[in-house]
Amino acid sequence: MNVPNHVAIIMDGNGRWATKRGLERSAGHLEGSKTLEKLAIHAMDMGVKVLSVYAFSTDNFKRSKEEVDYLMNLIIKYFNTKFDKLVKKGIKVIVSGRKEPLREDVLKAIKNIEEKTKDNDKAILNICLNYGGQEEIIDGAIKLAQDINQGLDISTFKREDFYKYLYHDLPPIDLLIRTGGEIRVSNFMLYQMSYSEFYFTNTYFPDFDKSEFNKAIFMYENRDRRFGGINDKKSS
Repeated sequence: MNVPNHVAIIMDGNGRWATKRGLERSAGHLEGSKTLEKLAIHAMDMGVKVLSVYAFSTDNFKRSKEEVDYLMNLIIKYFNTKFDKLVKKGIKVIVSGRKEPLREDVLKAIKNIEEKTKDNDKAILNICLNYGGQEEIIDGAIKLAQDINQGLDISTFKREDFYKYLYHDLPPIDLLIRTGGEIRVSNFMLYQMSYSEFYFTNTYFPDFDKSEFNKAIFMYENRDRRFGGINDKKSS
């Protein structure tokens, strides 16, 4: 099986999943968090080495204070008490995004889960929180500029070299999945997805179970990835 090394998921549709059932939007976020935990373990068991998920964007702060506070509290709860299965599976949890304006208790929970899993080496779960792809590139460019000011020679600097200036030095995304029916990337990991395969589905994230994930992997296996070149076998 040709399993992608790095899968990224835009976990969309939690609120609509709840609204469709006559529930508060918060119920959708709770259900989505349960789906994420199961999906992360399933992906790693299949051989995925890095799973990046869009948990909360820099623009999500435009939502109501009630919804934002619920999401932050849910994140704290999961980081502090609900990721035991991931820890036991040997999964390292890292968080990508800006610290400002996250609350102190959120930052403390981030530090707790990253410290707790820092030595795990089976796979990586990268949770993008208060994250924006353009913001990540800007922050990386600032760090690069600082190194240049310190004497870094960039005469042979390559695009691969910029990865270490991003929030985490992760491999390029092989497969990007977006649930919930929207067909856009919404400022998510823009640098890393330059040659990603895309998979869009109408399924809301709480319903994006193992079988739905497997459909995306099957699609990926049948894609012709040429990275700008030509596959002679397929063109003949």
